[in-house]
Amino acid sequence: MNRFMMQQAQKLQAQLLKAQEELASLTVEASSGGGAVKVTMNGQQQIQSVKISPDVVNKEDVQMLEDLVLTAVKEAQAAAQEAAAKKMGGLTGGLKIPGLT
Repeated sequence: MNRFMMQQAQKLQAQLLKAQEELASLTVEASSGGGAVKVTMNGQQQIQSVKISPDVVNKEDVQMLEDLVLTAVKEAQAAAQEAAAKKMGGLTGGLKIPGLT
């Protein structure tokens, strides 16, 4: 690899590292059931918190609560993926690189 390509690769590596750090500090929130269940996730798709309103806790209908939690998690994950794609897409030139987009 010539010197110019090596410098470009190092520059891209530094930019990717910075973008990944920014994603770690990014927070997205999603809810379901009209806000009864809220999930907070960072840009690296790690769940930070789950909040459940006492109004939806019913031991006779656990499945409804499970569905609300699952829906909120999926929505938060989609939001985190979208944010990551926007952040990393500019650096990778639109290439789908596993682990980066």
